[in-house]
Amino acid sequence: MNVILVSNRLAKTRSITLGGWQILFLALLLFGSMLAAAFTLQYALLRFAPEGLGDEMRTFLSKVQSAEQQKQQSYLHSSLDAMATRVGQMQAQMQRLDSLGARLTKLTGMKPEEFRFDQPPAQGGPLVTSPAQEMSVNSLDQQLNRLTQMVNDRSDKLLALETMLLQNQLSRKLLPSFSPISGGWASSNFGWRIDPFTGVHAMHEGVDFVVEAGTTIRASAGGVVAYSDYHPQYGNMIEIDHGNDIVTRYAHASRLFAKIGQVVRRGDKIAEVGNTGRSTGNHLHFEVRYKGIAQNPVRFLRNAAS
Repeated sequence: MNVILVSNRLAKTRSITLGGWQILFLALLLFGSMLAAAFTLQYALLRFAPEGLGDEMRTFLSKVQSAEQQKQQSYLHSSLDAMATRVGQMQAQMQRLDSLGARLTKLTGMKPEEFRFDQPPAQGGPLVTSPAQEMSVNSLDQQLNRLTQMVNDRSDKLLALETMLLQNQLSRKLLPSFSPISGGWASSNFGWRIDPFTGVHAMHEGVDFVVEAGTTIRASAGGVVAYSDYHPQYGNMIEIDHGNDIVTRYAHASRLFAKIGQVVRRGDKIAEVGNTGRSTGNHLHFEVRYKGIAQNPVRFLRNAAS
């Protein structure tokens, strides 16, 4: 870049050549001067505004300040509204957690008064203060985000725990732990005995309950009826498949009510006591089999749960 200087004092013109760096330096110098002038003007306006500015300038500055305050208030209101919505969502989640906690209390058998989910937990202790820290909108929003994530995480874990407890409870209901007969007494237990017909030492694969004829026989656990008919040895017999390779048998009945393929629940009436098949009198012969092998029913009935 060439700059030509012309003056009355000079006999001839002079030329100055400026390179790229010189031009950049001059541009930065000009920009810095303008910036310094702007800061100086702003300082003067703020410093001497009450005395030196006219009414129009004061009105203009007041409008600018009022608009800025309105923007800040609008931002604050919108932030508070968003936080209020978040708090409402968290309150709804806490209500669901309270309900879930009450259900878990019942499933686990804990006393309801030990865990009162409908009341805030008791708290106390000595007062130890700390230097006050100002809570900003951003920090409060961050804490709400963390609390929301924690509540969601706890909710997922408690729901998984409820599912496991329900599965365990269902598994217990599918175990033959409910006594099929009310009253009566056991005339012959599980194990080796003298056979009442032959007099030889033989294995008794169930438990005999002596009761009056016509006494109700109930399903010891839920399942599907796999057999309901007359058997040469067991007489009128019902066999229930409970899944997991567990089967129960109810023999020597006078009448059968459950049909093959019928789904029965724990405690449902399935038959009535009689004296059919290889039997010496009115009684119920009750068996529990696992993978086809006879088990001692008393071990299951000892863990009977209502």
